[in-house]
Amino acid sequence: MEYSDSYLRNILQTTKVIACVGMSTNPVRPSYFVARYMTLKGFTVIGVNPGHAGKMLFGQRIAASLSDIPENAGVDMVDIFRQPDAVPAIVDEAISTLPDLRTIWMQIGVTHAEAAVVAEAAGLAVVQDRCPKIEYQRLFGELRMGGFNTGVVSSKL
Repeated sequence: MEYSDSYLRNILQTTKVIACVGMSTNPVRPSYFVARYMTLKGFTVIGVNPGHAGKMLFGQRIAASLSDIPENAGVDMVDIFRQPDAVPAIVDEAISTLPDLRTIWMQIGVTHAEAAVVAEAAGLAVVQDRCPKIEYQRLFGELRMGGFNTGVVSSKL
């Protein structure tokens, strides 16, 4: 799937609240550090994981499901950290329960063509097989040598 930089930039510039489905409370898991990074960049990230429901993470209470997130939470993006076979049910639940939803984002390795068609038919932007953290870093000048923002520029390279 190819996405223009302007398409991705627009999504990231207009998104305020992200529901991260499959978010872990384990700091070495990708879903944790992606959510942490996005929070540090000013996004509100609400975790969705029935195994951690009720716990607080990044200032937000983790929800058991998308339907457990209050309607007034303003979720405008769902970021999916689940296996592809789980995506259709997540998309259906998101469409039916999140009134401010504008984007379905599927993480690296997660694609589902039929669910993408359903989301697009509902008027949503869709991104598959990408990471919002990586795209944010790439598009807004934070991705450095080796993919890391070291904060150090060496003239001895």
